[in-house]
Order: sequence, then structure tokens, then C-alpha cells
Amino acid sequence: MKESNIINDYLKKLVIYNNSSLKLNDDVFFDKLKKLVISVDTYIEGSHFIDFKKPELVIKKIIRSSISDLICKGVTPKHYFIAGAGNRNSFNKFNLKKILRSLHQEQKKFNISLGGGDTVFSKKLSFTITTIGYSKKIIKRNNVKLNDDIYVTGNLGDSFIGLNILKKKIKVNNDLKKYFENKFYQPSLHLKFSRKLSIFANSSIDISDGLVTDLEKLINKQNLSYRLLIDRIPISSKLKKLISLKKIKKELLVSNGDDYQILFTAKPSKNRIILKIAKSFGTKISKIGKICSSSTKSEILDQKGMKIRLKNKGYFHKF
Repeated sequence: MKESNIINDYLKKLVIYNNSSLKLNDDVFFDKLKKLVISVDTYIEGSHFIDFKKPELVIKKIIRSSISDLICKGVTPKHYFIAGAGNRNSFNKFNLKKILRSLHQEQKKFNISLGGGDTVFSKKLSFTITTIGYSKKIIKRNNVKLNDDIYVTGNLGDSFIGLNILKKKIKVNNDLKKYFENKFYQPSLHLKFSRKLSIFANSSIDISDGLVTDLEKLINKQNLSYRLLIDRIPISSKLKKLISLKKIKKELLVSNGDDYQILFTAKPSKNRIILKIAKSFGTKISKIGKICSSSTKSEILDQKGMKIRLKNKGYFHKF
């Protein structure tokens, strides 16, 4: 059973009279009256991170992936709560010092503060992060409009390569190894740019499960489709090098996640202001496609305008 089935077939019945839940169609809780925005995420060893050999980096990854839920909504995160389930091996003094140092660095970098949390014994290591922010409005997920342009911040694919290097599925030199592993553990978040999202974005989401999967979450049950141009999907110069060496195909990058870049849609008339704001904050922005009528099927086109068939669209939580 997929996560979406559990939400749609069971949990939605519990939030019928709670507008702040946004019908469980978004990644946040939004109480408009109290200007309160909350997100909750859980990370499990062996699933969301390979192991705990580098606790200082694992903690950075889960903090950044958690606050990105608010950032992609145009909301500035302010507080976080962290609950850890583990044992003596996970939470020994040596690891705790590293965790504390990383949390301090992340608090300083993103101007957030620890609000509280919990610790419990468990044979399986996991963390749950609750993030809180305050805002009068948010950019909702399912508000895509016909003819909207599709944009994404930063580069895609580096984190996926980093994960595969950690899994020893891809071999590269030490410089590339360090670069890609760093992108997996410390994704780049565009906090300053996100504060301007409400000026132009109709809908938004962070790319956690893969570009295609998360784009389809944006559209959801709306009577719309999309057209993506693969040559416009932004990748780093280092990833281009791997592609040229035939280490990886670009087609694979559109169906993998953990980038935590902002995927959003906006009217074509907003293009100039988007580029202007992005330039002012030094944020890389790419227009990668368009929202189309449901009379045409969603498609991904290569450089020659030919359709690309994906073996998988991204990551799905299954039970």
C-alpha cells in the first residue's frame, strides 16, 4: 500500500472539519488565523540515510530536508523539535558532541532554534523533526494553473549521485566523491529567494521524491498535464562530466529525489520578475516546462522533441 492510499482512504476522514490540515494534500499544517505553519518528518536508518557513521552529516541532512518543507511554501522556519530513537551505540558521548556541533551550525546558518523534543530507546535508529514557522499565507501545492511555466531552483541529480557513491554503485575520483557526497548530506536551500515566492508562484513543492513524482503531486487531481524539456533540467558541471563519461544517463535524474530544490509554477507574465529576484539573491533558476491541458498526456521530451519513457517516476513510500 502506498502512502497516498493510507492518506486518501483512511486519514482524510479525520480532517474533514479542520481547514488547517489542507485536506492532507500538502506537506504542512497552516492555521491562517494564528499565522502558524508546521511540518513533521521522520527519518529511519537504512531507509532515509545509509548508516550513522557520520552523525554530524546525517543530522545536517535531516534538518535541511525538514525545514525545506516550509521554505518551499515561502515560509521562514523559526523553531524545530527533534525526537531521536536509538541506543547507546547511536547516542554515545562521541556522537552526541558531533550532533550538538552540527545542530549549532545549522541553527546559525538558517536562524532557527531548538524548541524541544524527546529521546527513547530503540534498536532501530530514527529521528522525527517538527518544524515551525509563522506566516500570513503560504504557497499551496495544488494551485497549478493552465499555461503556467514550470521552474526549479538550483541543480538536480547531485544528491542521487552522492547516494550511489556512498552505496559504492558508482566509482569516481576523490574530488568528485567529496563533492557529490556533500550534496547528498548538505543540500542547498534557497531561503532568501523563497521569501519572495508569494509574489509570483501559483504552486510549489520541494523535490524530495523526484522531479516527476513531485510535479505530479503538484497537479494531483487537477484536470491538467505537463510537458518537461529534459535539456532544460539544470545539472551541475560535475554531473555533466559524469554524463559525458557515460557513468550515468540524464534521463535517470528526473526520477530521483533528495535534491530539496524548490519546484514551482507561475504565469508566463511573471518570468521577468522571477529572473530579476533570482539574480538579486544569486539563485539559479531554470524554466523547465509548461502546464498543459488534460487533452494532451503528460510528457518528457528530449533535445530532438522525442518522447522519453521513464522506467520509474521516482520514490514512493510503500507499506
